[in-house]
Amino acid sequence: MLKYYNYDVVFQEIPNEVTLAVNITNCPNRCKGCHSPHLLEDIGKVLDQTCVINMINKYASSITCFCFMGGDAAPHRVNDLASFIQNTYPDLKVAWYSGFTKLPKNFNTSCFNFIKLGGYIQKYGALESDSSNQHFYEIQSDGFMKDVSYKFKAKNI
Repeated sequence: MLKYYNYDVVFQEIPNEVTLAVNITNCPNRCKGCHSPHLLEDIGKVLDQTCVINMINKYASSITCFCFMGGDAAPHRVNDLASFIQNTYPDLKVAWYSGFTKLPKNFNTSCFNFIKLGGYIQKYGALESDSSNQHFYEIQSDGFMKDVSYKFKAKNI
């Protein structure tokens, strides 16, 4: 089961997209220096199809992307909801920010346009850092995960 703490329309998480970012709770990664330690707890409301519909419909005329911010405790549930969004809102892009270093077994990337992989390691910095261990991928039509992390670097913003 996925639970979320809050959501907001954001402009920097996915380059060139107006994104509805949903903060998923019960994060198992425990990254030192985490910017949202409250998301480590098993709190919040259940994120299901009805909830997703209500969120998207509230901002439908403003957003171009829906992003799961976390969900590593239930990645296949993230996958299921991403597939639902893709089928219900075919013009809306779908993204996932995961702390995993690689995708879970049997994970279907075809439901996504973007995936960020890598937990936050303080000494390496976040995506905008040249030394970051995190990678941001654009999922190509053939399933290839094209690393486009460069889009977050300060000189490219």
